[in-house]
Amino acid sequence: MNIGIVGGGIGGMMSALMLARKGHEVTIHEKEKTLGGRLAFVERDGYKVDKGPTIVLLPEMIYEFLEKAGIGKEEVEMIRCDPLYRMIYPDGSTFTKTSDISKQIDEIKAMFPGEEEGFINYLSDMRTRFAKGKKAFLEKSFINKKDFFTFENIKLLLELKAHQTVRSQASQYFKDKRLQDAFSLQTLYIGGNPSGSPALYSLVPFSEYEHGIWYIKGGYASLIPLLEKHLRKEGIEVKYESSVEELMLNQKDCKGIRSSDGEFYYDKVIFNGDFPMIHNLINTKKTPKYKPSSGCLLLYFGLDRIYNEVDIHQFFMSDNFRIHMNDVFKHGSVSKEPAIYTFHPSKIDDTLAPEGKSVLYALVPVPSGKDLNWKDKEKLAEGIIQVLEDRGFPDLKEAIQWMEIRTPVDAEVDGLFEGGSFGIAPTLTQSGAFRPQVKPLEYNNLYAVGASVHPGGGIPIVMQGADLLVQEIERV
Repeated sequence: MNIGIVGGGIGGMMSALMLARKGHEVTIHEKEKTLGGRLAFVERDGYKVDKGPTIVLLPEMIYEFLEKAGIGKEEVEMIRCDPLYRMIYPDGSTFTKTSDISKQIDEIKAMFPGEEEGFINYLSDMRTRFAKGKKAFLEKSFINKKDFFTFENIKLLLELKAHQTVRSQASQYFKDKRLQDAFSLQTLYIGGNPSGSPALYSLVPFSEYEHGIWYIKGGYASLIPLLEKHLRKEGIEVKYESSVEELMLNQKDCKGIRSSDGEFYYDKVIFNGDFPMIHNLINTKKTPKYKPSSGCLLLYFGLDRIYNEVDIHQFFMSDNFRIHMNDVFKHGSVSKEPAIYTFHPSKIDDTLAPEGKSVLYALVPVPSGKDLNWKDKEKLAEGIIQVLEDRGFPDLKEAIQWMEIRTPVDAEVDGLFEGGSFGIAPTLTQSGAFRPQVKPLEYNNLYAVGASVHPGGGIPIVMQGADLLVQEIERV
């Protein structure tokens, strides 16, 4: 079967490899000069730092799907990060999260006395819910919505307390609001509001304990040249700078694509752009409304030193994290006292910068959309740098060799819906059967994969989506 893929992000590349290994002839059309989408590096003067994802979760899932794509476990070196990360508060106190459960209990006892039992109950409940939820909802497609609303699934959704939010569920285990933050902020990994994302996503903070946080040696984006090598090995053609302008539709079928370099006819077409953008390629009278995920204000640095005293991942919390979240998700404004996430991989990886030097990545959740004016981004960056220097990176301003700033405007230029960094938002009405599926529209041979498509965002979950896509194509 001859299959064309629109977009060479991680979902498109994984789909291509899995399909080629099943005997299909596959061509990828990528609008840029390189593959990878949001999985890429910012490179400058001998430095390189991940542009997008940094936290590696669910390593065994990643290895499982890479193996299905023909990539051996020995080809990807992962390093476990423990402590998981440090949460640093304005008063100078810190809370360290670790997957060593006995150490975590001791840490909670010291910082939040009396909360230990809640943590133990949390782990016990979530372990059961994770196993059931993964099998029932992550590993299945819901092209037919009736497959979602079965008696067994409804019963399970009640058991998982999916009517709650991640934040409200955390409050059932922890009294201290800082602990509630610590066990709900992980929805930001997929661009969701802790107080607005269904409790099913509580499985994300749990997975940090059960499966750990990892680092891929060389950076997350080092997966891309590895995948490219296997694309060549499988004989998959990649058409670079081939910007798809239209899907050629004929009643109930998609005949192929019309791109900047010609017309191409395929038996099946897979869309791997940010899913809402598919409507720009088809002539529909009514375009569905989607809610974008949050955006990011991102700072990338090349530094003249390595901060060995810091953790690889850190969260510099504000006095009231919920105010920051309300600014992002309710008021659509840049918070005056934001929480800041930092990533300093050079502590364990000397391949990312010249000898004795390092890279640093800082992220602030901000609203997506077109309503914000980013003309003051340099001033915002100065404020973030000052906070980091005062609270964790001494003499940071002096250490900076170069800096790049990225806003939701840049993300939208790159093709991300309304500048949201994580696909469409993980709200109740955009999850499970309500999210675009691998066969999303009425056209018989048109498919989709990516962060905005079920089962959702995050590299291992997008890989799961590619596997579901291949299963659907093979089933037909």
